[in-house]
This record gives sequence, C-alpha cells and structure tokens, in this order.
Amino acid sequence: MMRIDILTLFPNMFTGVFNESILKKAQEKKAVSLNVINFRDFADNKHKTVDDYPYGGGAGMVLKPQPIFDAVAHVTKDSERPRIILLCPQGERYTQKKAEELAKEDHLVLICGHYEGYDERIREYLVTDEISIGDYVLTGGELGAMVIVDSVVRLLPGVLGNEASPVHDSFSSGLLEHPHYTRPADFRGMKVPDVLLSGNHRLIEEWREKQSLKRTFLRRPDLLENYPLTEKQKRWIEEWKKEEQ
Repeated sequence: MMRIDILTLFPNMFTGVFNESILKKAQEKKAVSLNVINFRDFADNKHKTVDDYPYGGGAGMVLKPQPIFDAVAHVTKDSERPRIILLCPQGERYTQKKAEELAKEDHLVLICGHYEGYDERIREYLVTDEISIGDYVLTGGELGAMVIVDSVVRLLPGVLGNEASPVHDSFSSGLLEHPHYTRPADFRGMKVPDVLLSGNHRLIEEWREKQSLKRTFLRRPDLLENYPLTEKQKRWIEEWKKEEQ
C-alpha cells in the first residue's frame, strides 16, 4: 500500500477532496493511505509560529526550517526511501510522466508552502523534488498537492475499474486522447461516427489513433516535437497541413 503524507497549515482543505470519488475508494481498497499533518504542531516555540521575517529585508514572511524538518522526520522515521516533494512555483513543471514515476514509489511526502516562500535550507537539504503544477502562483501548495495526489492515486493497481483506462489517458501515450462517444448513436441530429458502430476493431483502432494524433497536432503541436512518428502518421500530418493551407 502506498503512503502519502501531506504537510500543510490548512488540513481542513483536504477533507472533502480525500473523502469523495476515486480517492475515497482507493483508501477503502487499501491501495493508499492518505495522511494530512499540520506542521504547525511541530513548531518548538510557545506561540507555534512557523514563519519569520526574511534576512536582508523584503516583503512577506518566510517559512522557518525547524517545523518542516521536524515534521518530515516524524513522518519518515519508519520509511526507507521516501520522496519528499516541495510544492513550489520554481519547481519542475508537473506532467503525466512525473505522475507515472511517482506512482511507483512506496512513500510520498508533500510539503505545502504558504506566505512568501521557504527558507532555502529546506530546498537544499531536505527535499528530493520540487514540483510546480503550472506557470502561475497560488496562495499555497494545497491545491497543487491535491492535483498530485489525485493524478498519482488513480494510477495505482486496482484503483480504477478498467485497468486500461490510465494507459489511454491524454499524455500517457505522448498524445492527447481520442474523442469518445456513448449512446444514443443519434442525439438531436448529432451522430456518432459510423466507424465506431461498424464492429470492425481494426478500423476503430486506426480511427482512434488518427483522431488522437490530429487532436494533438491541432491543439498541442509542441507534444509532437520529440514524438516518434510512424511513416503513416507523418503522411496524415502532411495531409492536415495541406488542408490548412
């Protein structure tokens, strides 16, 4: 069973997210243990302060190293090789590939910052990874931690009903996912493509491959820069380029 510890100043933010839908079911199935810890409880001063003014002056407050170091020591005392992740705008941009990498770990510790930033010694001496969920700034790391937990847990064995589901997700193959349709076949004059009703699995797979590639070509061409295109896929792209012209 994977263990994920989240260190935060606002543990109540996680209550609804962790007790609904797939994350709730994953815990019931014993696929993951989700633990939310208030690192303010580890502050060694009588006022339980976790931040202080930055040396050298400047705006805002900085998280002190002591409470976070001690909180991490507490949750990792029985763990051999935990991944200790700092949620930070300066970190590596989060991707599906990173989610797949983290899903192979036994123990993750997510540190949710607040205020102006972290004491640099937390970055330098404590964490193994720094992750950003995008090129924007949030009020804290809690929402980023929720994103990481959700994206990782759904990849754990047995969590999703259909084991093939995560394999065909957008980004898992390097491309965006193909379109999906369900009943009815004709909804107010809007019809499902005939190929999906044909029963010909070879043609259906080729249609899905082509639609996946086309959606990526039109919406996220940057994903194709290092993608190993087949000759057939290259021909499709050339056809679409001619159509654009």
